[in-house]
Amino acid sequence: MTLRLNNSALVDLPSADRILFQSFGTGPEATPAFDRIHHAFEAHAKATPTATAVTHLGESMTYLELDRQADRLAASLAHRGVRPGDRVGLFMTRSIPMVVGILAILKVGAAYVPQDVRITPAVHLRHIIDTASIKVILTSSDSAPRIPSSDRHEVIAVDEVPRSGEWSPRVPGGSGDVAVVIFTSGTTGHPNGVNVTHANLCNILLNEPGSLGIGPGTRVAQILNIAFDMAVWEILGALSHGATLVIRGDDIEETVRDVDVVIATPGILGSLDASRCRNVKVVAVAGERCPQHLADTWSRFSAFHNACGPTEVTIVNTMQRYDPQRRVLTIGRPLPNTTVYILDQNGRPCPIGEIGEMWAGGACVTAGYLGNDVLTMQRYRPDPFHGGGHLMFRTRDLGRWTPDGELEHHGRTDDQVKVRGFRVELDAVTGALELTADCVRATTVLREGELIGFVSPASVDVEAARKAVEQTLPYYCVPSRIVAVDELPMTDRGKVDKNALPDLIDPLIEVVA
Repeated sequence: MTLRLNNSALVDLPSADRILFQSFGTGPEATPAFDRIHHAFEAHAKATPTATAVTHLGESMTYLELDRQADRLAASLAHRGVRPGDRVGLFMTRSIPMVVGILAILKVGAAYVPQDVRITPAVHLRHIIDTASIKVILTSSDSAPRIPSSDRHEVIAVDEVPRSGEWSPRVPGGSGDVAVVIFTSGTTGHPNGVNVTHANLCNILLNEPGSLGIGPGTRVAQILNIAFDMAVWEILGALSHGATLVIRGDDIEETVRDVDVVIATPGILGSLDASRCRNVKVVAVAGERCPQHLADTWSRFSAFHNACGPTEVTIVNTMQRYDPQRRVLTIGRPLPNTTVYILDQNGRPCPIGEIGEMWAGGACVTAGYLGNDVLTMQRYRPDPFHGGGHLMFRTRDLGRWTPDGELEHHGRTDDQVKVRGFRVELDAVTGALELTADCVRATTVLREGELIGFVSPASVDVEAARKAVEQTLPYYCVPSRIVAVDELPMTDRGKVDKNALPDLIDPLIEVVA
C-alpha cells in the first residue's frame, strides 16, 4: 500500500513542517503474507502439524488437531445456516474450545463477536445479540445457562463437538471482510460494535513491529479478557505465526513466568513481580498510560514495546521499542501502511511540536460502527491528506511530535477514560449511579488510575449504588470506591466542580472496594 499525502491539504504549514508532517506521520510500506488471518494459521497447520498450538491447564492441541476440530465446527456452523458476512456470538471464557470457536467462525467466512459470559451483564448480552443480528452463539456447556434465552438464536456448546471421528474438510465458499466485532463502551451506556476487518488484522499482526518477532516455538501468553481487542493480538498473533498460545488459569503470574511474549495493559503488567518473570523475552503494553518505571523494570531483560490506539484503528496504530539507555518513553511511530495526523480543533495540521488531536489513517482504519451510521460519520471522516476515498479516524487522543519523529501522548479531549485497559465513559457510570434509590445527583472521576463515584445526599446506600452499576454496566465500569456526600461542589455555571471532588475523599468515609 503506497501512502503519499496530498500537499494541497498542507498549505497552512511552513515548507519544513510539510516535509516532517509526511515523514513523521507516514508508516513504512509493507505487504502482509496473507489477506485472511486464519489462512496464516492454516499454513502453519500444514507446515508443522505436530507443533503445539494451544495449551490450557494441562491440556493441549497440536496445529493439526486444532485445524481439524475447527473445520468440524465450521462445517456444523455452515449446516446451521451461517454464511460469509454473518456474525456469530462467541460467549465464552478463556479455554481451548474458545480458540476452536474463533477459528471455526473465521473459516466459515463469518465474524466472531467475543464476550466473556461470566462477567458481561445480561442486558449487554441482549444488546449485542440484537445489534449484531446474531443467530448462532458459541459457548461452553457450563456457560450456556448464562446466555439470554430466545427463539431467535441457537446456542452451541463447543466443548460438546466431538474431538475425533469423521473429519470435515474446510468449508468451501467466500469470506466476509469483517473478522471480528469488538464492542466498546458508548456514551449511552450501551456498547458500540466496531467492525475489524481481515485486512486490518493482517496489517498489524503479520507485519513488523506488530508481529513482535513471534514464530514457531515461541510461547505467547493469553491473559486478557476475550472481549478486549488486545486479546485478538494475543490469540491470532500467536496462531498466525506458528507459536504456542498459553491460556492462563486463575494465576496470571504463573502463566507469565512460563512464556516468551506478554501482551498486556500497564495495569496488569504492574501487578506482576518482574523479578519472577525473567524468562519473558518480549513485552507489549497498550490500553492506558505506561509509567516510566514499568518500562525501565521490564526492559532490563526483555524487548519492551509501548503502543497506543483505540479499537477503531485495530488494536494499536503506533508503537515504540523502548530504549532503556535513552529512557525516553513515547508511543512511537505509525505502524506500516498507516498514518497519524496531529490536527487542531478545526481539522488543520498543527505545526510540528505543537499539541493537537491525533487522527489515524491508512490500513489501520476499521470498517465503522455496527448499525450506527451517525456515529460512524462523526468519528470516521474522509482523509484530505491521503485522498482517494480513504478514511481517517478521530481518536480523541492528544499528542505531539518530538524532534526525532516520535509521538508523545498528552491525554484526551473528552470525558472518556481508560480503566484496566478498557474504555469507560464517565457519564455512563454517573448515569448508573443515579439509578440508586434516593440518589439526587452523582458524578464520577478517575484519580490516580482509580475510578471513584460520588453520590448525594450522604444518606444514599453506597452498597446499593455499587450494585446499580454492576447490574447495568460491564465490571470494569464499577467504581473501586463510592463516596456519599451531602452535596456535590458546583461551579458558578451550575456544573459539578470535579477539581474540588478530591477534597471530599476522606479515609473515614465509608467506601466500597
